[in-house]
Amino acid sequence: MPIKRWTPQSLLLLLLFLVLAVLAVFPLYALALASLKPSKELLRMGLNLKWDFEIMSFKNYAFLFSESAKKYLVWYGNSLGITAVYTVLSLLLSSMVGYGIAMYRFPGRNLIFVFVLLVMMVPVEIIMLPLYKQMISLRMIDTFRGVVLPFLVAPLPIFFFRQYAEGLPKDFLDAGRMDGCTEYGIFFRIMVPLMAPAFGAMAILQALGSWNSFVWPLIVLKTGSKLTLPIGLSSLVTPYGNNYDILIAGSVIAIVPILLVFIFFQRYFVSGLTVGGVKG
Repeated sequence: MPIKRWTPQSLLLLLLFLVLAVLAVFPLYALALASLKPSKELLRMGLNLKWDFEIMSFKNYAFLFSESAKKYLVWYGNSLGITAVYTVLSLLLSSMVGYGIAMYRFPGRNLIFVFVLLVMMVPVEIIMLPLYKQMISLRMIDTFRGVVLPFLVAPLPIFFFRQYAEGLPKDFLDAGRMDGCTEYGIFFRIMVPLMAPAFGAMAILQALGSWNSFVWPLIVLKTGSKLTLPIGLSSLVTPYGNNYDILIAGSVIAIVPILLVFIFFQRYFVSGLTVGGVKG
């Protein structure tokens, strides 16, 4: 096996990426360190990298899982449920729409794709008021359905799946039909495995967007037991700032699900983003 020779350019590139990695991890390190300190220390010194074993402990984390902070676990469960349902249904429906636009020839096909691109250009804040009025008429205010349904089929994943499906050989459709597969059978048995990198990349982005969603759930949800984790954590901040220790510890634990999703799908992430943007 030949030994790789490091050139000055490759060493500079490696150094650059190491610096970027340190800059990316640095805020997480400071956050994790602050989560071990009491609130009065955070108010007095702010976020810092000082290790003080006399005041550092895991009391903040213990409190989050105690009976006194049971609302935190409820918020956590709400976010997990909403994110899981939204991600699965969004990937399923958006992939079917993108696949249909890419693989089938029908009147208005290009017009539909143009509408998808136009919707991508519309800021979400513009449509929140009409969406809120629609949720009222459908009686979905203060329900998890009202949080999930309006953005279930989003333009970005439709565009992404359409671009990815455009690069797949269309001979698979004819081969599946000759074998007696239905159109749904062709999609689920043949095309979905071929589109695995696209599903992996979109799973990370959709799960991240749903997990961090704040404004729309804040508008729709009213009951305290139905709040999602970002809203619940924001409610811990008072004018006196006496809950910053719990807020920071809760934020550290909130990173775990998205980190696990990224670790699980990261092998598909790069290939999905690169191949999906190129028509084969």
